Amino acid sequence: MEATLKPRLFAPTVVLSAFLLFLAQPVAGKVLLPWFGGSAGVWATCLVFFQGQLLLGYLYSHWLVSGLRPKAQALSHAAVLATSVLLLRFAANGGRRPAGDGDPTLPILGTLAVMLGLPYLALATSTPLVQTWYARSRGSAMPYRLYAFSNAGSLAALLCYPVLVEPYLSLRSQTMAWSAGYVVYAVLAGALALAGYGQRAAVSPGLRTAESPATPPGWGRRLLWVALAGCASALLLASTNLLTEDVAPVPFLWILPLGLYLASFILCFAHGPWYSSRLFGWLVTPALFGLAFVMIYSRSGANLVLTATLLCGGLFVCCMFCHGELAKLRPEPAFLTRFYLMVALGGALGGALAALAAPHLFVEYFEFPITLALCACLAWTLTPRSTASLIRLGLTLALVGYVSELAYLPMQQARVAARNFYGTLKVIDSGEGPAAVRTLLHGGISHGSQWLAPDKRRLGTAYYGPASGGALAIRHLNGGARRVGVVGLGPGTMAAYGRAGDYYRFYELNPLVIRMAETQFTYLTDCPATVEVVEGDARLSLEREAGQRFDVLAIDAFSGDSIPVHLLTREAFEIYLRHLRPEGVLAIHVSNRFLDFTEVVAAIASSLGRESLAVLSPGSAQDRTLAATWVLASANREFLASPVFKPGGRKITPARRLRLWTDDYSNLFQVLR
Repeated sequence: MEATLKPRLFAPTVVLSAFLLFLAQPVAGKVLLPWFGGSAGVWATCLVFFQGQLLLGYLYSHWLVSGLRPKAQALSHAAVLATSVLLLRFAANGGRRPAGDGDPTLPILGTLAVMLGLPYLALATSTPLVQTWYARSRGSAMPYRLYAFSNAGSLAALLCYPVLVEPYLSLRSQTMAWSAGYVVYAVLAGALALAGYGQRAAVSPGLRTAESPATPPGWGRRLLWVALAGCASALLLASTNLLTEDVAPVPFLWILPLGLYLASFILCFAHGPWYSSRLFGWLVTPALFGLAFVMIYSRSGANLVLTATLLCGGLFVCCMFCHGELAKLRPEPAFLTRFYLMVALGGALGGALAALAAPHLFVEYFEFPITLALCACLAWTLTPRSTASLIRLGLTLALVGYVSELAYLPMQQARVAARNFYGTLKVIDSGEGPAAVRTLLHGGISHGSQWLAPDKRRLGTAYYGPASGGALAIRHLNGGARRVGVVGLGPGTMAAYGRAGDYYRFYELNPLVIRMAETQFTYLTDCPATVEVVEGDARLSLEREAGQRFDVLAIDAFSGDSIPVHLLTREAFEIYLRHLRPEGVLAIHVSNRFLDFTEVVAAIASSLGRESLAVLSPGSAQDRTLAATWVLASANREFLASPVFKPGGRKITPARRLRLWTDDYSNLFQVLR
């Protein structure tokens, strides 16, 4: 068994484990969205959980290899695998829904721990454990090429999910397929573990042999492992934030930097001359210069293709350098688990800096220039010292500092700048006299503006001008007192249409947006209607509330790449309709350069007995309004046929081929323009 089975099982086991590790992340996020809402928070918390589990898996592997003999290792890990299969339950229905207005981090982590804790931990052990068993069975053979196989599995999952998995499988089918794949993995890993049961222990419980060094790598080398892995991880997350929020908020664009990050691991650890220390040690300086250039022009809107190319090209070169040097500094197999433990620690620290610490420490994306400076210092440390290398380091650090000041100068000119878990917010004044306006920016994306002149402060702007579908629905539905619900607050522009006797109820996830609307803009305070603001995820808030009997419920919670899919499912629409009067109107803002939601909305509305009308309104620079597309869904056919919606209105007949979006199925590729 040992001579025939094991060589055939090593590569399939590490590839399958990496594939399942990566596939679990988007599937788990979609499982949790209807339960916890707030897509940005759910995805980020899932990432923290999975990085922590990966670190724990590597720590467990190091303890197993360094503390137990082969027989004990085999029995212990086989027991862990068997227990994980018995406890496997990839569903969120065992948890308790949060109220919707508090911090859901701990409930999400608890649900993930119950749902995937032990299986994911077992998957995370594969990279170090399987390589350890490979080295033991193959003598002095270096096992690190299996790490290239592992990252190839991760890259395959990254590319397969949006193209082959999400479009064709319901969420239930995805969880069942993942669970079946995990059982296959457990059998393969168990076979590998038990195949080594009869092996004799070497000089120590670990892998040390006569040819292996007796002295483990020193702390200086270990810190380099941590720094190199952490630099690449932090640069990946910082670059992805910059690319998807400021450069081009295109759906799925985050796949490109992550794919390049994984490709650099594959090339650096694969067998073959894919990495040249001399070449990439020289290329890293122009790459850092290019990334510094991106900082200046990321929000200018100038030549997005060039900017995105520079960002991704620079990221790839820097990741090749960091991961290539990691591969050069890898130890003998005797200390393999220690190496991977330090790599996992570095990756977790880099991710924590960019995803957790930065939103609390910085009001802008300062983690990006900090990571560039760290990369420059590592390049100087690991390349031959010379006067030229010292000059390159000095020039790089000076350039990064200079462009950081230029790039973040608008922050200094902002009236208010703040950052939290959901991103950066700034309030900026522009223009003079009667043309002066105040704008709320999320990253580089406008979330609305307001005229500063007293006689113009109550005019609707941006996507909410008087001719927009949402405004027309509110203004012309009936002549009496109106009850209006709005999902997504922004500066509070929709309150511009409130009258005395009306009631407006806003739902907003981000507490910073509420603070900005209440202190920097006057839409809410100027509104003669009764106005209330509910903090928290709108779907969860509406779900727990009694029927509000709104005349109009406007849904406007979409911005750039962050698409809260849980607000666009049939189950969500059922909640919305419960809060509408029988003849009320559901108004959904679907303006997007990259996605077309009109037929998705119309198909769901049709399944619930409502007709749909798309209302396109042109923008006007003079009125500070933008071209907008709203979909109005209602059982009130007479209202939808009103001449007030012409000429921009058109009835939507959903295509029969369109699969209905539910909590169990959604497909963003389906709506790409």
